[in-house]
Amino acid sequence: MSTLTMGILAHVDAGKTSLTERLLHTAGVIDRVGSVDAGSTRTDTMDLERRRGITIRSAVVSFELSGVTVNLIDTPGHSDFIAEVERALSVLDGAVLVLSAVEGVQVQTRLLMRTLQRLRIPTLLFVNKIDRMGARYDDLLADIRRLLTPAVIPLGAVADLGGRSAAFELFPPGSPQVDELLAERNDKYLARYLADELTAGDQLAELADQVRSAVVHPVYFGSAITGDGVPELIEGITELLPRATGLPEDPLQASVFKVERGPAGEKIASARVFAGMLRARESITVHRGGQAAASAPAAASAAAEGGSPSRATYSSKPSSLLLFSQGETQRVDAVEAGRIVALRGLKEIQIGDQLGSPSGRGGQLFAPPTLETVVRAGDRIKLFQALQQLAEQDPLIRVRKDEEISVSLYGEVQKEVIASLLADEYGLDVTFDRTRPIHQERPIGVGDAVREMGAPGNPWVATVGFRVSPGTGIDYRLEVELGGLPRAFHTAIEETVRRTLLQGLYGWEVDDVRIDLIRTGYDSVATGGGDFRYLVPLVLMEALAQAGTSVVEPVNRFELDLPPDAVSPILGRLAESHATVETSQIDTDHAQLTGLIPAGRVHTFESQLPGLTHGEGILLTTFDSFRPVPGTPPTRPRTDGNPLSLKEYLVHLNQQ
Repeated sequence: MSTLTMGILAHVDAGKTSLTERLLHTAGVIDRVGSVDAGSTRTDTMDLERRRGITIRSAVVSFELSGVTVNLIDTPGHSDFIAEVERALSVLDGAVLVLSAVEGVQVQTRLLMRTLQRLRIPTLLFVNKIDRMGARYDDLLADIRRLLTPAVIPLGAVADLGGRSAAFELFPPGSPQVDELLAERNDKYLARYLADELTAGDQLAELADQVRSAVVHPVYFGSAITGDGVPELIEGITELLPRATGLPEDPLQASVFKVERGPAGEKIASARVFAGMLRARESITVHRGGQAAASAPAAASAAAEGGSPSRATYSSKPSSLLLFSQGETQRVDAVEAGRIVALRGLKEIQIGDQLGSPSGRGGQLFAPPTLETVVRAGDRIKLFQALQQLAEQDPLIRVRKDEEISVSLYGEVQKEVIASLLADEYGLDVTFDRTRPIHQERPIGVGDAVREMGAPGNPWVATVGFRVSPGTGIDYRLEVELGGLPRAFHTAIEETVRRTLLQGLYGWEVDDVRIDLIRTGYDSVATGGGDFRYLVPLVLMEALAQAGTSVVEPVNRFELDLPPDAVSPILGRLAESHATVETSQIDTDHAQLTGLIPAGRVHTFESQLPGLTHGEGILLTTFDSFRPVPGTPPTRPRTDGNPLSLKEYLVHLNQQ
């Protein structure tokens, strides 16, 4: 039987989870459709999800539809949980993007559609809630073409729109409306259309080809509550979206997209098998990469707190495999290509890890969080340990401990989720400080520093020298002979360099920097790796201090749709938010502004938007870049003992 791994994505409250329930009911997995409001849905299992009626963590359920095994991943709809969506996108064959016929194209809808198009994931659109008062058809299709993509093909019309008996009616096979839209994107099909040589079967085949190539996006209308339009959507899912192509006899390729902990605290990893066979109790190669690479600073941060960075490649044996099948999980000995499996027994596993041969999938799709907040609880040790475990489930969460404990965020709703998880799973009552932006430091000049073995100010049996200058990313280079130092010592130096750069002159992470290792020395009898690990921060920070750094703040690019009469007050608030407007388009019934706004100012501006635009403003923000902070640079408390001062640094080392 062929398999399809499909995601359901939407802006919050568009009806995504309700549609999932309807699909499960149609497939015979559940006896009755659960209610989001009543907290009785199958895929929202967290207490907070049931209380708030939103999806926070992605959930997997597998079932059969029309002879196809469908692995369905229900993803969060709120923008604060975009990292969960990112991980699901890396394993999908196709997607259904859900919109509300009433609210229409919303902020998250636009962000998701852009990403689906960038990844060329075949996508169907399902316009939900056609039975609700205020439901739209023609002007909603116009909004979809204007705000999402012009490459949409409505496959039917709606009768009694906005009424309880609203019904979606497919266009008849061979419909000229569909042929005309398909012909716009295929000259050969256009020629046959003009020659009147097409059959209904030709139309379906061409539609499937263009959908699977992510050239067009069919639009279905319906209601997840009443079930209308869902059979037609199911037909589109099984006939138009692509199937998994990997074979069981191929070498193993699988990707981990979710990690959680079981009742006993053990790690459970969900993975998509792209090719080959995955077997329980059989050794597999694990490659650290993909999205896990994006969390390398988090691993280095953990190392700074006394841990050790994870290995890049290692072998391990899953103790058991749980196959997602028919709405449940069942223990199996082996899982073949195309399926999704939960693995136990892989203690070092992380999200983004590749099993077997690297699949080439993954990588960071969305910008990492640009905000952070201090978290407080009565038991700091227990709080820090709990947050580190939560960071395992979300590698974009960065946990930092100095005088206070802080975590990174995408938005304010995450605070409530973190608080709920800490209370429910760890018995911790926490409070949060005001959210603040995460800054970075960039070198502005060139600096050199060397400390010789046996010289004053160097109590370790090692010699290290660095040159620091502006670069791109973290560009680490050797100006010394690789063979002049044991490889283990080179590894210790580079790992410590990357860990040290987590805190620059003002306490912020250093990026866009080139580090040249210009001098090394050691004693073949007395030197150990620890000598380099302790010495490197002193020398590197001395070189960085010579170079100097500039503190930069995260800046988001914004697109703002609003009524024309709201433009003037909005421009005033944007100026107060230190935003810059780059383009403006103002028509008689619609206006759009684009520009840049500091990430730390977005939440306040967004909270003012409804009152300034009569509730009609739509703000889309995406991370753009960092720019220098005007005035006095903000600082961040250090956690490394301050290598800028030998005395403070030695006291810090003695206290560890």
